[in-house]
Amino acid sequence: MKFYPEGKNQELTKQFNSVDELKETMLRGEVLESKVLLCDREHNLHVDLGCVRAVIPRMEGAVGIEDGSVRDIALISKVNKSVCFSILGFQRDIYNNSLAILSRRVVQQRCLDEYLSKLEIGDIIDARVTHLERFGAFIDIGAGINALIPIDMLSVSRISHPAERLTEGQNIKVVLRKKEPDKMTFSLKELLGSWQDNANGFCQGETVTGVVRSIEDYGVFVELAPNLAGLAEPQDNLFIGQQVAVYVKSIIPSKMKIKLVVVETFNEMAKPTPLTYYTKESHMDFWQYSPAESQKQIYTDFKQ
Repeated sequence: MKFYPEGKNQELTKQFNSVDELKETMLRGEVLESKVLLCDREHNLHVDLGCVRAVIPRMEGAVGIEDGSVRDIALISKVNKSVCFSILGFQRDIYNNSLAILSRRVVQQRCLDEYLSKLEIGDIIDARVTHLERFGAFIDIGAGINALIPIDMLSVSRISHPAERLTEGQNIKVVLRKKEPDKMTFSLKELLGSWQDNANGFCQGETVTGVVRSIEDYGVFVELAPNLAGLAEPQDNLFIGQQVAVYVKSIIPSKMKIKLVVVETFNEMAKPTPLTYYTKESHMDFWQYSPAESQKQIYTDFKQ
């Protein structure tokens, strides 16, 4: 079974008309999803299944809660967000009403055992951005289990904060770069194309939109795509993150250089643009960024 990030597979969100339907779902061992309505004082999560109240007890909220390796903020932060779970059973509340007892932990453990533990370096999977920090992007790689994309693995074009590339809640594809017993590290840049893939989208003599990424004494680096930047001549009154219009003066594959001229500036910060993926495969062993004729070779060997 493939496990998806929470909130990605809408087919898992269902409303039930009777407890009998829920019991059949429990017997089949189905994975479901619903939005968390409330996190109570004991940090139990409450969800709505339609015909009956339902609760995910604190200890069933996530793998790691019981041994303290996952803090309770991981539960508190789920209010108004979709979570996955399976049904453990039913009991009566203090008013003698049926109460469904759910477990997110069980689904996460299944995800670890049946899916994530079998991933190999170079595997490409679906993920969902959950949180952005200056050092990288946290992603849900299945059933609410988190991993990290370090900031330098988000793109070839350098950025100062992941929010310049991604938004929280965004569905993306990622490739597994490093696998350790207690964590996995993922990358995005290898999926966003080589230098030539990106340069093919531009022609000498065009004027296009770009984003200022770095201002140096010798020039201004302007991002044309997440994996492609060019160098423009120095100019005053520019700021990092600014949108600009640039004239493409020349494209030189052997040096991986694009020479630009800033022709107009805009006083607004650029927003993350939709990502373009240059592979449809589910695995990669090797990624070559630099053109064959370039003296400088940039690549990722996933087999090492």
